[in-house]
Amino acid sequence: MKNIIGVRFKKLGKIYFFNPKGFKVKKGDKVIVDTAQGEEYAEVWISNRYVEDEKILAPLKSVIRIATYKDDKRQEECRKIEKEAFKICQDKIKEHGLEMSLMEVECKFDNSKILFYFTADGRIDFRDLVRDLAAIYKTRIELRQIGVRDKVKMIGGNGVCGRELCCCTFLSDFEAVSIKMAKEQNISLNPSKISGNCGRLMCCLKYENDVYEEKLKHLPNIGAIVKTEDGQGEVDNVEILKERVRVKIKNEEGNIYKKYDVKDIKIIKDVVKEQLDEEELENKKELEELEKLSHQQE
Repeated sequence: MKNIIGVRFKKLGKIYFFNPKGFKVKKGDKVIVDTAQGEEYAEVWISNRYVEDEKILAPLKSVIRIATYKDDKRQEECRKIEKEAFKICQDKIKEHGLEMSLMEVECKFDNSKILFYFTADGRIDFRDLVRDLAAIYKTRIELRQIGVRDKVKMIGGNGVCGRELCCCTFLSDFEAVSIKMAKEQNISLNPSKISGNCGRLMCCLKYENDVYEEKLKHLPNIGAIVKTEDGQGEVDNVEILKERVRVKIKNEEGNIYKKYDVKDIKIIKDVVKEQLDEEELENKKELEELEKLSHQQE
């Protein structure tokens, strides 16, 4: 068993595990930790706890100290530098006529470098901009181009559900999302209804996908021929989460429709859905473009 703590370097950043080195901390405490890029100021999100060795990727970096008053003041100084650098960089971008939008500035705690995050439609030659900024701040300057998902995460906002965006509250990593997930969950295949504020597929399509995939393994497709207590019929509709199907059964008077739990029917002949439904066919080109954009590396 290993004693660990979890920290974040940014409010919505990923949680990283560190060796507390004997320090006892609680959530909200500030600590100085050793990283591959030098000393960093971080906030504790997971207090001291023991976890099994195999769950930790060794070796863990260590906590150097609990943040002191001097450390807190240095962190405040970093925030001031970031605010000033943002304004200066924006002015320099205009001066050089660069087609890019500055999103965020990050000043490293040990003053080893200042990072500038930006968005742009294509590749940007920012060498002159870097030289100007390095001359002003006398430290290493690094410009990083980010994708639209990260841009929206920085800006913030609310989703179609009315709640604050997932990426602005708890989502630290962006996972791959596909049109197939929307189809399996019987969600409208209208691009405007399955796109987030970033113009990519909504991250929440991933949340329940494993449940849907597992249930679909035991469910027949629409059009399947099944045997019920009322006779043989054709599956007309599927309620995935309830594991229930509606079956069309022919009789002397015409067709009757009745719902059955999947455990109460026997699949005689299933079908593979190959045809696109009307909505998917109508939006095929837009859906393909949306999925392509969502799969691009950010």
